[in-house]
Amino acid sequence: MTIFIVDIEAVDTRYTKQWKEYLPKQLQRSTNEEVIVISGGEVPQATTPGAFLNFAGTNNYKSQQMLEISRMFANGEITNGDYFVYTDAWNPTVVQLRYMAELLGVDVRIGGLWHAGSYDPQDFLGRLIGDKPWVRHAERSMFDCYDHNFFATQFHIDLFLQTFKNKDNPKEFQQVNEDKIKRVGWPMEYLATSLDSYKNMPKEDIILFPHRVAPEKQVEIFRDLKEQLPQYEFIVCQEKELSKNDYHNLLGRAKMVFSANLQETLGISWYEGLLVDTIPMVPDRLSYSEMADQTFKYPSIWTKNFEQYKKFRPQLVDKVIDYMENYDSYKAPMNTQLYNLKRSFFSGEALYKEVSNG
Repeated sequence: MTIFIVDIEAVDTRYTKQWKEYLPKQLQRSTNEEVIVISGGEVPQATTPGAFLNFAGTNNYKSQQMLEISRMFANGEITNGDYFVYTDAWNPTVVQLRYMAELLGVDVRIGGLWHAGSYDPQDFLGRLIGDKPWVRHAERSMFDCYDHNFFATQFHIDLFLQTFKNKDNPKEFQQVNEDKIKRVGWPMEYLATSLDSYKNMPKEDIILFPHRVAPEKQVEIFRDLKEQLPQYEFIVCQEKELSKNDYHNLLGRAKMVFSANLQETLGISWYEGLLVDTIPMVPDRLSYSEMADQTFKYPSIWTKNFEQYKKFRPQLVDKVIDYMENYDSYKAPMNTQLYNLKRSFFSGEALYKEVSNG
C-alpha cells in the first residue's frame, strides 16, 4: 500500500506549516508504509481577512493537486489498496478522485479530516453562503466519497449530523452512513515536545487573545476586558503580525489565554498554552465542553454575545483576576488537563490505525 497525503496548503503562521513537515514522517513511522505528499505548490501567505486560508489561492492549490492525481492515474501509478488522506476534507477534488478510481477500476480507500463547513453557522461558509443547495449537496457528496470521515471531537460530529440528518431535509439526504464517521485525535503529537524551549519562561501579567480576528471569535469582549483590568497587559496576537517564534515566546511569558469563541471544533492555541504552563480560560460550549476540565471553563452564557457579556461582566472579571493572582495554584490542574488533551485529542494514533486497516 502507498499512502498519498493530499495536503492542505501550508501557511507559515498556521499549524498547516507544521503538518507539511511532520505528518508524512509520523504517518510513515506509524504505518511502515510508503508515504507520498501531493502538494499544490506555492500559495499566497496572506489569508483572506479573518479566514483560515486564502479563498482564491486555495482553489489554485487544489486544482494543481488534481492535475497531479490525474497524471498518476493516467500513468498507472495508483494501484489497488492505496490510501488517500485528505488533510482538509473540504476539497472538491475528492469527487474527481472517486470518479477516476471507479471508472478505471482501481480499488483505493479515501479518508478526509473535517475542519469546518457550511453546516457550522459560525464558519465563513455558514455565514456567507449558509444552506444554499449547492454547498449542502457538495458537502454531502464529499462526505459520501470518503470511506472514512475523520473528526477531532464529538461536538464536531454532532454539529455535522444535526445538519445532514435534519428532518426537514429530503429523506435520502437524511440517510447518513455513520459507519463512515471516525472520531480520532488530530495528528499533532509533534507539539508535545516542539515547544519545550519556551517552557519555564518567567511569567508576566499578560493575557493573550490567540485567535483569528473574526466575528465568531468575539474579540470585542477581550477588548472590553482590557478596559476593566488595566493592571494586566491584553494582547491580540494577530494584530502584532508575529512570527511563529515571536508568538511562542509571547505564549511562554503569558499567564493566560482567553476565549469567547462561538466557533471551535478543536482549539489548538489553548493546548499550546498548556504546553508552556499558560492557563486557558474557555467557555463551556463547543468542543471545549468535552475537552476542558471544569477548572478552566466558565458558563457559556457569560459570553453568548456582547449583551450577555455586559450582564455577566463582573463574574468574568473576577474569574480573570483569580487566575492571574493565583497562577501558581493552577499548575497541578494544568498538568492534568494537558495529559488528557495530549492523550485523547492531539495524537494521530487512532487516525493512523484507521489508515493502516484501510
